[in-house]
Amino acid sequence: MEGIIVRALSGFYYVDGGDGAPPVACRGRGKLRREKISPLVGDRVRCTLTADGKGVVDEVLPRRNFFARPAVANIDRLVILASEAVPVTDPRILDRMLLMAETRRCPPVIVLSKTDLAPGDTLAAIYEKAGYPVIRASVATGAGLAELSELLSGQVCAFAGNTGVGKSSLINAMDPSFSLAEGEISQRLGRGRHTTRHVELFRLACGAMIMDTPGFASFELDARALPRPEELASFFPDFAPYLDGCEFPDCAHVRERGCAVRDAVRRGEIGKSRHDSYCAFYQEAKEFADWQRKKAEKSS
Repeated sequence: MEGIIVRALSGFYYVDGGDGAPPVACRGRGKLRREKISPLVGDRVRCTLTADGKGVVDEVLPRRNFFARPAVANIDRLVILASEAVPVTDPRILDRMLLMAETRRCPPVIVLSKTDLAPGDTLAAIYEKAGYPVIRASVATGAGLAELSELLSGQVCAFAGNTGVGKSSLINAMDPSFSLAEGEISQRLGRGRHTTRHVELFRLACGAMIMDTPGFASFELDARALPRPEELASFFPDFAPYLDGCEFPDCAHVRERGCAVRDAVRRGEIGKSRHDSYCAFYQEAKEFADWQRKKAEKSS
């Protein structure tokens, strides 16, 4: 059979074949260990079923992308929540998550939550101008929920955002049964204050599969995952129309004269906060030495 790993726990990989049957508990073949392949939640795999109703993972199919922390694979869409209500989202946090999505070739969508309290006009203006899809949503009024459900249908998704921005409330509003399922599964796995949480995939009524992970609140992008300084601008899609217009071919787009990107910022065609984030990430990437980057790439 072929399916997707929806849970990994105690040496077993639970594979959903997509036929409505319960996931099959599988062990990994020894050759996966020898080839240093660690199956992840979200991996598409080929399995052989055994007589006891369980199975063996024979092969991990090629990944579209993967994230190291939390360790998940093949995310089709990263849903990034932000808000101008309490708590107000710092654009730098939003830009960091967008950069993470861009480097993983994982299309993001920005959801402005709590729009019944604050409409989110400032953030919407910045990121719509940058070319990102933006949905204004409110659990209280139901605004944006149908649009988001339609966008995510049939996709494997992960939600990210700063603490308190309303991720759980939004998911529960999209599928009221999710909160009940989450409680039951948490109890079954023995989750609690002193237990390790495990990555899992759940199906929502809209047809999306969502990741419930230890890093559910904020997928991490540290210096090891940053692009090299000279590559960074290519991961800012709003910079793309201007990159060939700089006076110098090796322009860093930070403080150089004749920089078409900086000129676009001055004209208001690129948000100033976007360029501020770029400059901060550029400096961070510069300070991360090549030997550290190579070591991190080898260990990831």
